Amino acid sequence: MSFMVLVQQVGKRPRTEDERRVAAERMDRMQRYGMDLKARGLLLAADSLKSDEDGVRIEVRGGKRSFSDGPFTESKEIIGGFFLIDVRTREEALELASQCPAAEWSTVEVRQSGPCYDE
Repeated sequence: MSFMVLVQQVGKRPRTEDERRVAAERMDRMQRYGMDLKARGLLLAADSLKSDEDGVRIEVRGGKRSFSDGPFTESKEIIGGFFLIDVRTREEALELASQCPAAEWSTVEVRQSGPCYDE
């Protein structure tokens, strides 16, 4: 079963030198976490996402496209990155997600892949 482990974080803000150092240490821990998942054969994909300042939202209504450039001020949190894992059970996914270092300073959300509607 595939699960997406989403790392939600507070939107981008200016950082002090100490905050940049802490962020670099956290990134190192996250990379080691991903390498461990990969070594165990559980990782399907992982990546960080750029700030929502670079994002674009697209809607098509009545055949007309509209684009909204970021940042998206209505968003208090942004998805900073993800791990796509392949495990046997939901409980295993939750256990692995609870070991994600980002759970110490951000919110980690776990969602199983599958259809977005009920049949």
